[in-house]
Parts: sequence; structure tokens; C-alpha cells
Amino acid sequence: MFPSNVFEDIFANTDAIKYTPPEKRALYDHEKTAVFSAGLKDSDRAFLYILYGCGLRRGEALALTVFDINTKLLTLTVNKAQELTNNTASTKDPKSKNGYRTLPIPSKVAPVIVNYVNARRSYGKTYLFTMRNGKPVTKSCYDKMWARIIRALQDASEEPIAGLTAHVFRHNYCTNLCYQIPAISIKHIAKLMGDTEKMVLDVYNHIILEKENAVSAVESAMNF
Repeated sequence: MFPSNVFEDIFANTDAIKYTPPEKRALYDHEKTAVFSAGLKDSDRAFLYILYGCGLRRGEALALTVFDINTKLLTLTVNKAQELTNNTASTKDPKSKNGYRTLPIPSKVAPVIVNYVNARRSYGKTYLFTMRNGKPVTKSCYDKMWARIIRALQDASEEPIAGLTAHVFRHNYCTNLCYQIPAISIKHIAKLMGDTEKMVLDVYNHIILEKENAVSAVESAMNF
């Protein structure tokens, strides 16, 4: 407890901490090119293609099993996530009830994902991504895997690969879906993302506004 005058003296000359959140961006063109041209290990390529084609959170992708992929219908089901720590990994529920979802696997990435899943099944494996000892991926193991992926992407790109995280792939997924409006609704985008419509509007409204053409819309609506 501080007397009010002491409290005021302490905080009167204290600047508030300025926090700048990391930029939410989509993939750059040279990063997209590198994703599909880099010399990646089979497991790294499958992980990266799942991020790219399905927009999963990192923990959701790491928790996938062979039973979550329908190789005939080309769908992927999210019903759990993996929580990472340095020494252990544990399975938990998705971030929210919206996190439970089934997604289409795009044809661009489907062959790699299907082949990888079938290979895991043939080896009697359940989880798609594990450490060498077969146990779930820990934080330190993931960091090594991601560093390996970045090195492979950089080797395939003449431009720097910087600031690229798994979450950038998620933003890229949603950004590109938003550019498909009105072929797809905001409600359906939110469903695919495992999030709320409010989140899509709050984060990606600038993209939606870019697509709007009020003059053209009024002309079309009133032209009968």
C-alpha cells in the first residue's frame, strides 16, 4: 500500500509500455513459390501443405492422426489440438467450440497429403507428426523442425524468408478466402477457420472493403 501522494509521484513520470502487435500478413509471392519448390522432407512438406491448404493452427496440425484425414473424400477433421512445452506435449480440445470442424483439402496440396497419410498408415502409425521416438512433438522439437523448414524455403528463394511463422499460413488462408467473397460467405469462412464471424470481420474487414464497389452495386440494384 502506498500513500496517494507517493503513488502519484511514482507513476506521474512513468511512461506506459508501448506494445506493437506483430503484423498479420499473408504469404509473399516468393514465399508461396518456395513452398512448392523447396526440397523438403516428406513430413515437413506434409505439415507445410496442411498449413497452406487448410489454414490450421499449429497445435491443430500437430495433433492430426491418420483417422482425421479422409483420403477418398479429401477432407480433414479438426477435433483436438496439441499443447507444446519444452519437455512434454499434451492433447487438448480445440481453442473453442468453433474449432471442431471438417475442411476440404484443396487439389493443390491433396496428392502430397494423401500419399503421406497412406505411408503413415502402412507403417502402422497413428499420429501424422511425431518425434523420432514416436512420441508427440515437443516445443524444442517443433522449433528445430520449423528452422529446418525455413532453411529449405530460403534455399529455394532468392529473396529473404523472414518473419515466417505457422500463423502466417493461417492468415494467408483466410485472406485468400476473403478475396473469394461473394462466392463464399463470411459465415462459411469463419466456419472453415474455426473461429467467429466477428473475428473475420475485425481482422479482415479491410480486404472485404477493398472488394466493395458501392457505385457499381447501386447501379446494378437499381437497373431494372
